[in-house]
Amino acid sequence: MVVKGTKLAGVLVIEPQIFADARGHFLEIYQNQRYVAQSITDHFVQDNLSFSAKDVLRGLHYQLRQPQAKLVMVLDGRIFDVAVDIRLGSPNFGKWFGVVLSSDDYRQVFIPQGFAHGFCVLSETARVLYKCTDYYAPADERGLVWNDETLAIEWPVRDPVLSPKDAAYPSLKEISPDDLPLFHPAGSPPKAS
Repeated sequence: MVVKGTKLAGVLVIEPQIFADARGHFLEIYQNQRYVAQSITDHFVQDNLSFSAKDVLRGLHYQLRQPQAKLVMVLDGRIFDVAVDIRLGSPNFGKWFGVVLSSDDYRQVFIPQGFAHGFCVLSETARVLYKCTDYYAPADERGLVWNDETLAIEWPVRDPVLSPKDAAYPSLKEISPDDLPLFHPAGSPPKAS
C-alpha cells in the first residue's frame, strides 16, 4: 500500500495494493501491521456502513468527549470526502481537505481525532465503510453546517439532500470553544478536563 500525506497534518490518503486477474480482484482493506508500519497506530473498535443515494450529503460530524479517528473507504460508488480541522489552537484550524473516494480504486482516507468529517455522494448510490476508534455516542455528537461560508468547502453538489439535523448545525464561528476539541502538538499529552 502507498500512504500519502495531505495539506492537513495527520490526514492521510491510502492507496491499497489490488491484485487483479481474469477472475476479478482481491485486496486487503485493513491489516493492522501494515497500518502500524505507516504510523497509523489507532485502535479501531467499530465499523460503520452507510448507504446513500446521489446528492446525499452527510456531515459535518464529530464527537467531543469520545473523539473518533476514522478510516473511510467506498465499497461501491463514488463520494467526495471532507475532513475539517476544528482543533482550537491548531495551525490548520478551519482548513479542510477533500478527496474523491471510489470503488474504482478503493483509496481510503484516514482522519485523526479532532476533525469534523462529511461526504457527499457523486454516483447514483454509494456504500461507504468507515472504521472508528471510539463508539458512537449520540449525546456526544456535534456538527457544523456543510456550507459554512468561512470554510468555503468546494462541494461538487449544489443542492444536497440533507437530514434535518445536518441542515441545522451551526457554523464554526458560532460553536462555543467549549464544544471544540483542543490541538495537542506532537508528543504532548492531552490535558485532563
